[in-house]
Amino acid sequence: MALMRGVDLHGRSEFFMSRTVLLASASSSRYSLLTQSGITPIVQVSHVDEDAIEEQLSPIATAELCVALATAKGEAVAAHVTATDVSNLLIIAADSMLEFDGQSYGKPETEGNAIARWQAMRGKSGYLHTGHWVHDTVTGQTRTGVAGARVYFADISDDEITHYVATGEPLFVAGGFTHEGRSAAFIERMDGDGPAVGGISLALLRMFVLEMGIPWHSLWNTP
Repeated sequence: MALMRGVDLHGRSEFFMSRTVLLASASSSRYSLLTQSGITPIVQVSHVDEDAIEEQLSPIATAELCVALATAKGEAVAAHVTATDVSNLLIIAADSMLEFDGQSYGKPETEGNAIARWQAMRGKSGYLHTGHWVHDTVTGQTRTGVAGARVYFADISDDEITHYVATGEPLFVAGGFTHEGRSAAFIERMDGDGPAVGGISLALLRMFVLEMGIPWHSLWNTP
């Protein structure tokens, strides 16, 4: 475990303990959001049975379900970390779902589900929730929370839906859409936390680590 040296806002030297970020998720979007913010995580996927957890907890609000699933993923990874050094990890797990017409929607997984989903969503809006679980192995502190945004979908045609679903992009992403992929053109606007729609709220994550006494910039891999 290493101490890192930095400079505070007044030009004074400061020392803080380094953390290695472990992302408990296979999501390329979450990985990209972290790396673009200066954090290059190691990755370990939990492989928890999300459907079984949802069935066990039902009925449950979408936001609460997202936090429960993120917690299950994070705890599963924390219990069996494969990284060589586990003494300085900051483990981050997340789960996203779309709340639409009073229902919770995760990954469509099949083309038929994705087509039906988009035919229902077009011209309407839904709320994308992302639950978070963050654990510091140095202090043992854990934080959980949820962030998200309302997403307004364009009134796209059946032809556009068919061609979009044929790309395979919506099949394994929460809600059946991504705001940075091919479906970005089908989203008229978003009200709320944009990165949370991508799978992880950087603002919420920063708040959590600051509460834990970890400087946000200490997670950056480069100055």
